[in-house]
Amino acid sequence: MSQEKPLILIANDDSIHSKGIRVLTEIMSEIGEVVVVAPDSHQSGMGHAITMGTPIRVTKTETFGPNIQSYKCSGTPADCVKFGKHYILKGRKIDLMVSGINHGSNASISVLYSGTMSAAIEAAMEGIPAIGFSLCDYANDADFSHCHDLIIKIAQQVLEHGLHEGLTLNVNFPAKSESPIQGIRVARQAKAVYREFFEERKDPYGQPYFWMDGFLHNEDLNNGTDLDWLSENFATVVPVKYDLTDYQALEEMKHWDFTI
Repeated sequence: MSQEKPLILIANDDSIHSKGIRVLTEIMSEIGEVVVVAPDSHQSGMGHAITMGTPIRVTKTETFGPNIQSYKCSGTPADCVKFGKHYILKGRKIDLMVSGINHGSNASISVLYSGTMSAAIEAAMEGIPAIGFSLCDYANDADFSHCHDLIIKIAQQVLEHGLHEGLTLNVNFPAKSESPIQGIRVARQAKAVYREFFEERKDPYGQPYFWMDGFLHNEDLNNGTDLDWLSENFATVVPVKYDLTDYQALEEMKHWDFTI
């Protein structure tokens, strides 16, 4: 790491008003120059959506005090990263992008739905080393105090060693408990899926609408996955790539007959 402070871009999906992004901004300010571009409203579960066909409105704020350059954006988490890189910080090298801290787990298959992780993945697509941080606690007033030292350690490791092209880190912390976090484990994501169900309700006019709910179903147990380690009170780091190609299948399918 150079003697100059690294330039760090911050986004999230819980909005610029969430406690998680405030905590992350305070922590990142200890090690670098911070610029925040975050949604002006809740964008959880937006995945990698981007805004097309409607205007994006961005307003400078002092949400984090006069010494932190910050902006609220009407777009998605991915929009925030695009705008931060190509407009606000145009021409400057961003050393690190961090997203979160998300209120709620983004372990296992949640990485595909997560706006928090999509912001980090967008940064990786732009060639920026990126980390998504999440806490396994959905409460608005969640306690993030036990994450501080681990966030510093992980961010410093990325700044020191860098990340391979197209790679980002999906970091999850167990909720605060009486027992301290046991450490950090690098792991693969569990092969779990959401089991959804739809509750039919009636609006005040008697018209039906549906409320989706569900739970995470995991049969990938005791195999050293992120969910396994989180259940044992470890923080987890999963290396994630946006290239979804199955290279084994690619080779196998070269022998298929697609003759027409």
